Amino acid sequence: VQLQASGGGLVQAGDSLRLSCAASGRTFSNYPVGWFRRAAGKDLEFVAFISASEDITDYVDSAVKGRFTITRDNAKNTVYLQMNSLQPEDTAVYYCNTAGHWGQGTQVTVSS
Repeated sequence: VQLQASGGGLVQAGDSLRLSCAASGRTFSNYPVGWFRRAAGKDLEFVAFISASEDITDYVDSAVKGRFTITRDNAKNTVYLQMNSLQPEDTAVYYCNTAGHWGQGTQVTVSS
């Protein structure tokens, strides 16, 4: 599986971004997908998860759950992370993961 993450950028606090993780190769729809992030100088952190059948989602904490939404479109082999009300602490490189494979990451920078 090859993963391509995109959609990051430089935004102001309170803005929104939608990240995309496009997959190619192995049948994408059979696998759950996770989003992770790594802020500068910090460890990799789990952000959100969606099951293969889309019936289960999970988020790192309630603060993220109230602002971020993970969805998937298996017909497009793509998973999305809608991020609203972004805060400076959301600044990080965001990665998607599925079937043991990682995308290259997309930078999200939120200015105050």
